[in-house]
Amino acid sequence: MLLRQARHSNLLSSIRALLDERGLIDQVPPQPREHLEWSRVLSERHAQAVHREIVLIRKALEKEGVPIILLKGAAYVMAKLPFAQGRLFSDIDIMVPKTNINAVEAALMLHGWATTGIDAYDQRYYRTWMHELPPMQHIKRLTVIDVHHAILPETACVHPDPEKLRAAAHTLDGYSGLKVFAPADMVLHSAVHLFHEGELHNGLRDLVDIDSLLRHFSTLPSFWPRLVERAKELELTRSLYYALRYTAQILHTPIPSEAMEAARIGRPGRLTLALMDALFSRALMPDHPSCSDWLTGTARWMLYIRANWLRMPPLLLARHLLHKAFISPKHK
Repeated sequence: MLLRQARHSNLLSSIRALLDERGLIDQVPPQPREHLEWSRVLSERHAQAVHREIVLIRKALEKEGVPIILLKGAAYVMAKLPFAQGRLFSDIDIMVPKTNINAVEAALMLHGWATTGIDAYDQRYYRTWMHELPPMQHIKRLTVIDVHHAILPETACVHPDPEKLRAAAHTLDGYSGLKVFAPADMVLHSAVHLFHEGELHNGLRDLVDIDSLLRHFSTLPSFWPRLVERAKELELTRSLYYALRYTAQILHTPIPSEAMEAARIGRPGRLTLALMDALFSRALMPDHPSCSDWLTGTARWMLYIRANWLRMPPLLLARHLLHKAFISPKHK
């Protein structure tokens, strides 16, 4: 059951790495250990492919002179964060200045990446309202890259300033031109990604990311006060509150009481919080029948609607949902 739940949560390789780190892998019975060993091989090949692909992306954008910030899984792997061992992901996310987005897209196209499977409406949706280009896939290697210019859409109800994120980013050792977010910003971006997204099939994996980031960076001087202050600067106090609340409740993340108290500035009203607890306590479980009850499907659907509500104003949202429900399927 553990293997099944972990596989559905995209956490099987992470469990293998954790068992190895704690010297427990030899205590696992032979049959499940074989599954875990194959997951280790897969994760090692994945890490090699990620390094190679990022080098090729940097080469493709070299002449543009654009600072490239790696996001999420790619950032964790390239920054050699301890928990990145075993972390699997399907695409590479980067962030570049919005003023350079067209030049970056053109350079990537010249090196083999192209947008595929996107109709005219979705092209406009991404380019007019979203914080990223449509996903681009390499025509030979079939790798996928997402090019962002911000961490939330411009139509969203909150607007973290991309310039502030870029100004605080750290250059990767040994990789000129490649950067990752500062520690507090890395945590906040992970929280935004989880609590503003509506598709939570990797919800537990993303919550584990936040837990791992908090545990790793908690040893840095002034990390916790800086995290709360940075959330205020970037208008992300609600996302931070949810991140701390649910990592503590579900994964028992050690969070100082003063940090939790300071984060209460982002706490919603009592009724809203009760509703969010009911929804996230279900949606953040492994996407497996053993972890579901009769309300799990409804909870995931409500969080999908909530994510779209946070992403765009009511009239635009209504138009978008109607188009996706009744028009887009006819083009497929």
